[in-house]
Amino acid sequence: MTTDAILTLTQWLSPGFPVGAFAYSHGLETAIETGAITSVDDLETWVTDLISQGGGRSDIIILSSAYHANPHAIHQVDETARAFAASAERLLETEQQGAAFCRTVDAVWGTELGGCTYPVAVGRAACAQAIPLELTAQMYLHAFAANLISAAVRLVPLGQTEGQALLAKLAPLIGATAQAAVSAQLHDLHSHCFAADIAAMQHEVQYSKVFRT
Repeated sequence: MTTDAILTLTQWLSPGFPVGAFAYSHGLETAIETGAITSVDDLETWVTDLISQGGGRSDIIILSSAYHANPHAIHQVDETARAFAASAERLLETEQQGAAFCRTVDAVWGTELGGCTYPVAVGRAACAQAIPLELTAQMYLHAFAANLISAAVRLVPLGQTEGQALLAKLAPLIGATAQAAVSAQLHDLHSHCFAADIAAMQHEVQYSKVFRT
């Protein structure tokens, strides 16, 4: 593991990288609006499930599949990622973040990612730069959790310290989930987070909203 790999991933997955991650709540805005999440304890349960049994785990399986895929199989991985999106807004989220990530990485690192969903884009970019897969998966999942917590800090609202304490508490789960998911295959994709999927669908017609998803 090289310092260059760590610094590159830190840049790619930073809130400052221009993928617009701050604009997406992954359905969390609706969960807060309807009262499903009103405290840091509620948020912990919600994010824990998403990491271990929902979009977090699924994204790592897709990312890993893209990392290992030969160029002719990338399209299949990307189409699977699109098909697995549980709502129109989830599809929008992964498509738009992926496209923005691809544009920036292609321009700065000279890759030819083109346009693909977000986890596919990150997996392909990490492979192209010879960045270790497990490190990529852990940092991607950490960024996923951090973005959800950041959204909740603003919406519930929660204190910044509460948010950071929760993110630190989730570190072991993030590491374990990433480690297990990189060994899974596309046919292992599943999600048990039906409440999150329904919240994402309801967000499409929510009257007043701050986030795009």
